[in-house]
Amino acid sequence: MSKLNIGIICGGNSSEHKISLSSAETISKFISDEKYNVYYIGITKSGEWYLLGDRKYILNDSDWETNPNNKPAIISPDTSTKGIIIKNKNEIVTIKLDAVIPVLHGKNGEDGSIQGLLQLSGIPVVGCDMTSSAACMDKVITNTMLSFNKIEKAKFHWFTKYDFEKNPEKCVEETELALKKYPMFVKPSKAGSSVGISKAKNKDELIKAIKIAAKEDEKILIEEAIVGKEVECAVLGNDELIASVVGEISPSGDFYDYDSKYISEDSGLHIPARISEKTAKEIQKIAKKAFKIMGCKGLSRVDFFVENETNRILLNEINTFPGFTEISMYPKLIEKSGYPLPKLIDKLIELAIKKEL
Repeated sequence: MSKLNIGIICGGNSSEHKISLSSAETISKFISDEKYNVYYIGITKSGEWYLLGDRKYILNDSDWETNPNNKPAIISPDTSTKGIIIKNKNEIVTIKLDAVIPVLHGKNGEDGSIQGLLQLSGIPVVGCDMTSSAACMDKVITNTMLSFNKIEKAKFHWFTKYDFEKNPEKCVEETELALKKYPMFVKPSKAGSSVGISKAKNKDELIKAIKIAAKEDEKILIEEAIVGKEVECAVLGNDELIASVVGEISPSGDFYDYDSKYISEDSGLHIPARISEKTAKEIQKIAKKAFKIMGCKGLSRVDFFVENETNRILLNEINTFPGFTEISMYPKLIEKSGYPLPKLIDKLIELAIKKEL
């Protein structure tokens, strides 16, 4: 059987550029060279695209962009190409792709941008399509859709950056009226890996947090603080879904922010989570329901709170291309369902190609 040509896109014009490179490095270690011809496409922080001349440069955030063997390359939106267009000295070379793994987190990658390009190109894409990626990236849309479908969420309120700049007093007053009490979590509606998120314990901190969130996005989301366990469930599949064992996060900081996820070594992971079997089964059920409501395909990590006093299960957010490093929760959780990384990568590629049939 001939090998499949697989493109792996990493880096990106995003605050999560470095995490993307780490995720791509992990995939590069476990993807089968016997089954696939793998082409690594790196996107610089300024948005330039290159076919990487040497995959060992993926992880080195400072050096890969200057590798002299890199070649300018783009994904063509033309369906007659269905692949990469490469500028090689004075000639243009085309490589057809059977599927692409968009190993991109956050803006300009996990928000439907790349998925839309690949949809135009006719190349199967691992993971969610443009619509579901965009909807899940926008926390206001996610909260609205899930609440409408009777999936319990923390109380929330939102407004635009324009609204706040025009009348900050009104925005603060309406937030306090909607959520009733402090502390509150302030988030940019579209940002990944907890970038721009702050915990506000009073009005002054709320105003400061809103200004921080507004640097990342036009929409600002404010949610009530939930005191409870932070748990996560990995979902795999297109229509027939597998929901993994539930894992639990013990953040090193006040909450599971960027540093807790990727920098601090003090955050704890508990697999399985320290919750009852009944609660775990309910979380798995809700995770699959939310995955379908949001139109997800392939993979997503669904994050929850389990409130301490009431044991209520509250869905926090859905990550359509979660971190894929060796210490990331998604691969750790789904491995417990019989999918170690080499098998998981094979399955995701299979699901992407089946989606298009």
